[in-house]
Amino acid sequence: MKSPQHEEFAAEADVHEKGLSRNSVGLVGGIILAISCVAPAYTLTATIGLLAGDVGEKAPAVFLLGFIPMFFAAFAYRELNKVIPDCGTSFTWTTKAFGPYVGWLGGWTAVLAMVIVISNLAGIAVQFFYQFVGDVINSLWLTNLWQNKPVNVTTTLLFVAIATYVAYRGITTTARLQYILVGFQLVVLFAFAVAAIAESGGSATGVSFSWDWFSPSGLAVSAIVAGLSGSIFAFWGWDSALTINEETKDSETTSGRAAILAVISILCTYLLVSIAVIMYAGVGDTGLGLANEEIHDNVFGALAQPIMGSPWHLFLFAAVLASSAASLISTFLPTSRTLLAMGSYHALPSRFSAIHPRYLTPSYATLVTGIGAAVFYTTLTILSENVLLDTVYSIGIMICFYYGLTAFACVWYFRRDLFRSVSSVVFMFLLPLIGGVILTFVFLVTLRDSYSPDFGSGAHVFGVGLVFVMGVGLIVFGGVIMAFMRAKDPTFFRGEVLKKDTPSLIVE
Repeated sequence: MKSPQHEEFAAEADVHEKGLSRNSVGLVGGIILAISCVAPAYTLTATIGLLAGDVGEKAPAVFLLGFIPMFFAAFAYRELNKVIPDCGTSFTWTTKAFGPYVGWLGGWTAVLAMVIVISNLAGIAVQFFYQFVGDVINSLWLTNLWQNKPVNVTTTLLFVAIATYVAYRGITTTARLQYILVGFQLVVLFAFAVAAIAESGGSATGVSFSWDWFSPSGLAVSAIVAGLSGSIFAFWGWDSALTINEETKDSETTSGRAAILAVISILCTYLLVSIAVIMYAGVGDTGLGLANEEIHDNVFGALAQPIMGSPWHLFLFAAVLASSAASLISTFLPTSRTLLAMGSYHALPSRFSAIHPRYLTPSYATLVTGIGAAVFYTTLTILSENVLLDTVYSIGIMICFYYGLTAFACVWYFRRDLFRSVSSVVFMFLLPLIGGVILTFVFLVTLRDSYSPDFGSGAHVFGVGLVFVMGVGLIVFGGVIMAFMRAKDPTFFRGEVLKKDTPSLIVE
């Protein structure tokens, strides 16, 4: 008999390859693509002010709290990937565990979140593009041109079109570009953090470092939950290392390792930068204080020049631009591959399963992703005065839903063998269960709070908060599409394509 650590599960016969380029990405490439999808520079400038407004100097503690469910969920993804290395990830795994209807909604929610964030990333890239070019040529008019809605939308659509083209050309093209973009942003973030710490003593709003920043004690539960929602959004994207599993070398093990190492790397980056900016700027609501509503949706835009000086501050602008562009491109990978899997298993029209004969990419799914992001951004820009804030919170709802669902899917899928060894107890049961419970708690509390029109930017639809409308309404709308697909092609929903079952343990 094999020892517990060498137990293996029989491969799933109904899961099949989609025709993607095999063995195109290694461990380092998977880590880089996952970090790229998370976009540390973009995410920090977009969320650290929101966190400071919710939890003040406790932002590092909330980053640690947000890391816990993400890290634990990563182990659920790793264990499921060992048995079912399928590019559909959450969609495929929740279908195998809970059946086609739950699996379809899990896949739909994952796609929604990624399409929304692609649109948001493009918007951030446009903002920093104009700020960067305007500062280079010393034109205040050009620096502020991103605030012109027609110009903003037009430029954003152009950025989305470019990202669609790069993703369409293949994963190797994307991976090569990501090495440059991710490396540049991480180097600049490190330099920015060091400069902020060095200059903090002379800052009018600076504060001294305290180990108390790492403890959530003293925070109200509502503040912790609000902070957690932003923190979970900040870590989201590491699962892209799993959605390229069919294109990864030794996919059963490499993809899971890449995801876990990416989450750890991102945590270290967030802690360093958050500590640095708190020491320099403080968490006040005036001036350069992180909780100042005039700067909290773009903290780096306000802090770059005071901390780094001219012209070095342009490197930080360029880093956020690179971060947004990198994530804009890499987020097409998990989105298009989830759609590819749903089309391949008849959960969506079969045209989504189309593979480009030369580039070996999900051609139709990639184009639909780009069009969906363009339409969403244009629509939301018209409806909301604060696109970033509302999308961050609405995406948080979707993330908690499908990450939590996948964590529970791990526990249920392996339920017959959870207590076979210490390893299975820890990695198949305890960590996924705890991660799923935390994510579900944040999901439910955010639903309750976001129903109010005062939540987020204050935008609403018929008196219901826009965050709730986006986060819940779009998931519910998925049920309508699911019913349409069930009527058009019931094979997936009858369990004839992906079967709900449990794995068979091979014991020798």
